[in-house]
Amino acid sequence: MPQSERVVKNWVLDSSNSGGDASSAAQVHLKSKDKETPFTFTFEAVRENVFRTTFTSESHPLPPHPSVPRMERDLKSNFRVTSESSGSSKEMKIGDVTAKVDWESTTPLLSISLSESQAEPLHQDVPHRSYIVDGTGVAHYSKFNRGTLHVGLGEKAAPMNLSGRRFRLAATDSFGYDVYKTDPLYKNIPLLINATPEGCVAFFSTSHSRGEYSIGSEMDGMWGYYKVYRQDYGGLEEYILVGKTLKDIVTTYAELAGYPLLVPRWAFGYLSGGMKYSMLDDPPASEALIQLAHKMKEHGIPCSAYQMSSGYTVAEKPPKTRSVFTWNRHRFPDPEGFIKEYHRLGMRLIANVKPYVLTNHPDYEKLKEAGALFTDPHTKTTAITRLWSAGGGESGEGGHIDFTSEAGFKWWYEGVKKLRQQGIDCIWNDNNEYTITDDNWECALNQPSLVVPEKLRNRPQVGLWGRNMHTELHGKASYDALVETDPDVRPFILTRSATPGTMRYACSSWSGDNVTSWSNMKGANALSLTAGMCLMQCYGHDIGGFEGPQPSPELLLRWVQQGIYSPRFAINCFKTGQDNNVGDVIEPWMHPEITHLVRKTIKRRYALIPYLYSLMLESHKYAVPPQRWTGWGYEADPEVWTPKIMDGETQYWLGDCMLIGGVFEPGQSKAEVYLPKAGDQDEGFFNTNAPYQHFAAGQWVTVDAEWHGAGIPVLAKVGSAIPVGRDVQVLSPGESENPAELPQDDFRAVEVFPPSSGNSSGKWYTNTWYEDDGVSAASKNKISKYTLSFQAKASEMVVDLKRDESTGFKAPWKKLIVILPAGDERVVVDVSSKALPELESDDLGRKRFEVV
Repeated sequence: MPQSERVVKNWVLDSSNSGGDASSAAQVHLKSKDKETPFTFTFEAVRENVFRTTFTSESHPLPPHPSVPRMERDLKSNFRVTSESSGSSKEMKIGDVTAKVDWESTTPLLSISLSESQAEPLHQDVPHRSYIVDGTGVAHYSKFNRGTLHVGLGEKAAPMNLSGRRFRLAATDSFGYDVYKTDPLYKNIPLLINATPEGCVAFFSTSHSRGEYSIGSEMDGMWGYYKVYRQDYGGLEEYILVGKTLKDIVTTYAELAGYPLLVPRWAFGYLSGGMKYSMLDDPPASEALIQLAHKMKEHGIPCSAYQMSSGYTVAEKPPKTRSVFTWNRHRFPDPEGFIKEYHRLGMRLIANVKPYVLTNHPDYEKLKEAGALFTDPHTKTTAITRLWSAGGGESGEGGHIDFTSEAGFKWWYEGVKKLRQQGIDCIWNDNNEYTITDDNWECALNQPSLVVPEKLRNRPQVGLWGRNMHTELHGKASYDALVETDPDVRPFILTRSATPGTMRYACSSWSGDNVTSWSNMKGANALSLTAGMCLMQCYGHDIGGFEGPQPSPELLLRWVQQGIYSPRFAINCFKTGQDNNVGDVIEPWMHPEITHLVRKTIKRRYALIPYLYSLMLESHKYAVPPQRWTGWGYEADPEVWTPKIMDGETQYWLGDCMLIGGVFEPGQSKAEVYLPKAGDQDEGFFNTNAPYQHFAAGQWVTVDAEWHGAGIPVLAKVGSAIPVGRDVQVLSPGESENPAELPQDDFRAVEVFPPSSGNSSGKWYTNTWYEDDGVSAASKNKISKYTLSFQAKASEMVVDLKRDESTGFKAPWKKLIVILPAGDERVVVDVSSKALPELESDDLGRKRFEVV
């Protein structure tokens, strides 16, 4: 990228924007007296821990379509705002946060501190080079906090810690990427968080423009160690979030960007996929897919949905390219009949749709005439680029849908609406990175819901508005169509690319077209943790690898074992090999010698859905990611700040209760896990696999992890309780139809993990989980709360269940089963010391008791 930096000098207070009320204490407005660079700079407090900075001019305006709504100022009365000003600086204190802006030298300098006891501020700008003009864009230089944790940017190559690296802020179709090297990947979310034991600070740009972040990857003898955000087009609007922990930052970011959407309960089951099935002509794809659903039942493997790849849209005659919103009538002679049969077999359909048309699409000319595609200013006509069309690496000429166009947005909306009316359950927004080739292509800017600043009506270039604005609007068009068709049901939109705004319309995403390898399985964990902190909290990976060789039995089983402990669990692939068109697939039974172990693992996934689904409801309510860095909530433990833990590759939390490890090399029968310690009251962990040991917190332990035996390490925190259900597909309480005759969700148990009988202190432990009907739209949804408290004694356990169903939702289960750890011989009583009925032990020999 060309560098054309200009330093804007001669800053003075802008008296016309200084304000005369009390709020002026929490803001600074500056303007430059430099006639060649007439920029303005603003800094204001909008929450007690949120600040907004702008650096703009007429040539470099605010982002025309910011990725988040403008956060209005709301400084609560219990937070006192004080400020001290001199002629060239201003310091403001809000609660524990101190912010200072100094404009005495060349450029405005910002520093942020969380408490007066800190030796150094959490954030400091680089003197003489803080906010600068860089050609058509801007840059922000700040000091690099060496030896600390930097996370974010949506989806970046492993490890999780981004320190010392440079990243392109863009999105591309990264087919077969290297999880440790490829950049960019599929997401463009310019949120960078710096976490330290003393506190955290995050910077978030609202622009959809492309750019880059250099996070200590460059330094200079004069400028020192620094990080820099470079934005290709327009001026800067940047939010600064301050908190004591990562949780503070992530939940505050959700107030700005929007809380994660509700996800249908069924979507936490196994999602099958594979390009091959929908590409078949003999037998026709619809028959092959029906056979697949029958094989699932024959092998006793529950499966909730099939991700239907775009082969269903391939033309029946040469050149056999993909045409979105069409059906290949040889492969699918009766789409509606096929969909009904799939539903009868218990599987939903998630249809792949791509936001572009080739020149041979049946509607191409209509879309071209309506102005639904971009305009090339060089030819004064519809912009043409090469687009993926048939097999891997194959392409044809066509154009992307311009979602700022009224005609383009409506055409897409109507296409999705028709698919839903035909019976398709969900929409899979794929290939939506908008990898167009010219920043000067022009947008229509006539979509009625789009707000176009008056001064920018004559600046329609995609570079300024941002390619990935269309990724967001693509999500909105699909979302609006599903809501219009079925307003009482929460829509399920799966998106490959994403911006901050996209996730207000798409409830789920994944890491794209990964590769089959042990290292890619390991690195994927780091991507999951980053995604959760950027509010993509129903996220996962293509288990077994999308591209590359078929996984060995050991690798497939290890990946399935790892994958069930993530919010999204899907096996989907396009194994090109020697066939670049149909490809091959990963099937759970592809290695007969391990099919029984794959089945057992997937059934464990289904049993865990009450726990996983409760974590999703917490995500929706509080923006706390289900999958969390090991140091989340354990910031006082020095070990979590060491490189191995900050890399985020080998272990993570799943909720508050489960610490998940992994095995990432073949032939390994043991694995090492670090058990974080929150404080002296921490009572340690229980190994949920044989030999079922208790471990003290604050140490590295080595546990048995034979791939065809214990499996990967899964440790439960002592004092925790994990709700579980049936290990098969069930009917969500809110579903009105049951074509597959699924059983009701009327069984609930809780696996409890008390301290060992020899270490029981009589302490009470309390665990809460959430449930709802699994399908209702957010505006109509009712979430109920269930709390199990237990007290562990030497020979017995006392339990107390509280059902809070005051919202109106009543769970279909009437009894709760308490399951003790393997080897625990205690009895269970209620709070009145009455012994609870003991049931037959389960297949692991665990004692079970019934709570009415």
